[in-house]
Amino acid sequence: MVAEGFTYLEGPRWHDGRLYFVDFYTHTVNAVAADGGPVEQIAVVDQQPSGLGWLPDGRMLVVSMKDRRVLRQEPDGTLVEHADLSKLCPWHTNDMVVAPNGNAYVGNFGFDVMGDAEHEFTNVVLVRPDGSAEVVAEDLSFPNGMVITPDERTLIVNELFGNRVSAFDINPDGTLGPRRDFANFGDLGDEKSWQKRVEQSTITPDGLTMDAEGAIWIADCAHSRALRIAPGGKILDEVSTAPNGVFAVALGGDDGRTLFMCVAPDFDEKARSANREAQMHAVRVDVPHAGTP
Repeated sequence: MVAEGFTYLEGPRWHDGRLYFVDFYTHTVNAVAADGGPVEQIAVVDQQPSGLGWLPDGRMLVVSMKDRRVLRQEPDGTLVEHADLSKLCPWHTNDMVVAPNGNAYVGNFGFDVMGDAEHEFTNVVLVRPDGSAEVVAEDLSFPNGMVITPDERTLIVNELFGNRVSAFDINPDGTLGPRRDFANFGDLGDEKSWQKRVEQSTITPDGLTMDAEGAIWIADCAHSRALRIAPGGKILDEVSTAPNGVFAVALGGDDGRTLFMCVAPDFDEKARSANREAQMHAVRVDVPHAGTP
C-alpha cells in the first residue's frame, strides 16, 4: 500500500523520484514516495484533473476534464491555460501523454458515460508546445491510457470500450499515421450500449504503461486485474486486484520495476465522490519501465 483515503485515483506517473497521481473528486494533483509516506498536494484543478505530463523545461501539464482544457503549472505554482480543447473534444477530456519534445496527445470520453448515453466513437487531439491543437486520430472507442515508445516513433492507445489496444506511427510533425492493432480481442462493431460493449469484451483497457521488452501493462478495469500484454495480444502476466477494480497503472521506482496500480471498488461518479475508498497499490515486476510516460 503506497497511499489510501482518496476518492478515485488516475494518471499515475513516476517523475523526479516520486509517484505523481490525481484524485478526481478532491480535484487534486499529488505526489508521494515509492514506499509511501506523506502525500504532497501539488495542485488543485477545479474542473477535475486527469492526465499528467511535463514539458521539456520541466513545467507540468494537467488535463482539466470537465471544461476540456490542458493547464500548465508555472514555476510559482499557478495554473494557466495551455490549450482549450472544447471545440475539438465532444465530451470530457481524460488521459494524456506528453512526448519528450513537448507534444501532448489527449483523449476524451466521446459521450456522457456517467449519464448512460449511447456509445460514440471519438478522437485523439495533439496539443503542441505553443498550445495550438488539432485532431490527429478519429473513430476510437473511449481513447484513454497512452504511451509513446522509447524511439518516440509510435503512440499506443487503449480503447476502453473497444476490446483493443491501438497503435499509430508518429509523423515528424507530430501528427499520426493510420490506426493499426497493437492487440485486438474482437470487433465490437457499432454496438451503442457501452455496458454491452464491456460485457462482450475480453479486456477493458484503462490505464497503460510500457516495459523494456516492448510489452504493455494495462489496467483491465472491468475484470479487476492488471495484464501484461505482448504486441499481437498474448497475455504474459496478470496481477489480480479483486475485489477492487484497477483503473490506471504506471511503472516506476528507482529501478523502474515497481508496478503502481490505482484501485477502487468501481468507477461510478456518485459512489466514488461520496467515499474515500481509493488506494494506490504497488507490486514488484521483472521487466523495468520504458517509453513515455
